[in-house]
Amino acid sequence: MAKNEWWRGSVTYQIYPRSFMDSDGDGVGDLPGITQRLPHIASLGVDAIWISPVFKSPMKDMGYDVSDYTDIDPSFGTLDDFDAFIARAHALGLKVIIDQVISHSSDEHPYFKESRKSRDNSKADWYVWADPNLDGTPPNNWQAIFGGGAWEWDAGRRQYYFHNFLREQPDWNFHNPAVQDHLLGTMKFWLDRGVDGFRLDTVNFYFHDRLLRDNPANYLEWSQDAVKPYDMQYCLYSKNQPENLTFLERIRALLDQYDARATVGEVGDAHHAIEMMGEYTSGKRLNMAYSFDMLGPDFSAEHFRSRIKNFFDKAPEGWPCWAFSNHDVPRHVGRWMPHAKDQDHLARQAAAMLLSFEGSVCLYQGEELGQVDTLLEFEELTDPQGINFWPEATGRDGCRTPMVWDAGQPHGGFSIAEKTWLPVKNPQLIRAVSAQETEGSVLSFYREMLALRKDSADLKLGKQVFLDLPEPLLGYMRGDNTLCLFNLSAASVTCELPANIAPVLQQSLSLKGNSVTLGANGFVIGTHSGV
Repeated sequence: MAKNEWWRGSVTYQIYPRSFMDSDGDGVGDLPGITQRLPHIASLGVDAIWISPVFKSPMKDMGYDVSDYTDIDPSFGTLDDFDAFIARAHALGLKVIIDQVISHSSDEHPYFKESRKSRDNSKADWYVWADPNLDGTPPNNWQAIFGGGAWEWDAGRRQYYFHNFLREQPDWNFHNPAVQDHLLGTMKFWLDRGVDGFRLDTVNFYFHDRLLRDNPANYLEWSQDAVKPYDMQYCLYSKNQPENLTFLERIRALLDQYDARATVGEVGDAHHAIEMMGEYTSGKRLNMAYSFDMLGPDFSAEHFRSRIKNFFDKAPEGWPCWAFSNHDVPRHVGRWMPHAKDQDHLARQAAAMLLSFEGSVCLYQGEELGQVDTLLEFEELTDPQGINFWPEATGRDGCRTPMVWDAGQPHGGFSIAEKTWLPVKNPQLIRAVSAQETEGSVLSFYREMLALRKDSADLKLGKQVFLDLPEPLLGYMRGDNTLCLFNLSAASVTCELPANIAPVLQQSLSLKGNSVTLGANGFVIGTHSGV
């Protein structure tokens, strides 16, 4: 059981392949480049890697529009390169999780090309098609996340097809059992090839309401000021359908045919994300799930405490995977700087917090360097979301710029190409890996904190019990012997603890008996006596 549950309390490092390392000089990261840099990841002390999609794709959404689920896109390499990457990762003691984008495909997928030919071919109902209203308008009011309506007219079939994202990303029809079987077969292909699990993109988007009912208006206060029309709706019918749970059980049944495999699902929802994380990881469904609840601007003790408590209170048998950053949101150090003394203090504090939460953890490449987003000009953008909503929302390219390995080399050591797919700029260069191979750096702290978590049964698997403390203090016990205390502000705070603490890791800490003073973004993780 311990071997099969390696994911419980694990730390996974996310790689965005286009931006990690370019081995062939074309300006785009690739699989051989990742393989070359695996020792860096192993040196951190993480348990696993998650790589964003490397399947064949026209790259309208940078690989999240898949045209062939069982082959590698030439920009990333070959199946042989993938096999070599898996072998090297395993040799270094790293599990490998790959992204599965099965809520939708590319419109260049051969099955969609077949589906749109007629209403009666063998793939006719493999995607979501609907007749127009009598006045020619789409069947309902559903909106697409990347802008505009979620229905695209096809003149050949004289019907609309549904897309939650770009019009080039038509949604699969999961109400068709043959679609489920096919997609499970593509997952089996990679399991047989040696992957240790899957990160399931937009895991709550698989099914749509069969009756195609209109979504109601979003009842949250901020919704009418939203930049995206999508955010003005409460997506009651375009996603989050109850049939999803049965399909998740089918995924689990497939993985349970193999040893020590795991799933982590991305729950994208503004209304019930924590509850859904619990529901999706209870019973024989997903092993782990994460939401965007910690990927936003909120930075308060109440915010973090309520998310963690709500999860375990409502789903005591479920399991969360917490993250502060990923390839879809601004990096957390930049998001939370209004609450910080400086970049390094905040980066270390965030690492200590995240890596001391109960659950599993996902880190995003460059997080271990304390990176913030790269500021880009409009003409430098590639992300359709940023292009469509500029300048009110600048998109995701800022957090996707290339990894910086050596400030003394072109493009920070990422590539020898004349031009890279996204630029490397000076604010990122000063935080290169080579510059942080020093004592006291953010990188060295990540290694120290990861080692502490790995060696501590309390931090890895102990229950998290929160202390009753006022803002801006966040405090909790992990397991029987570990106390964690954080000052989530840029001003000093003093409090009395009910017992002494022996610090193991700390920042800006002053102790006088049971009296603890934490400076700006100060924290202490230590053993206690009798709390």
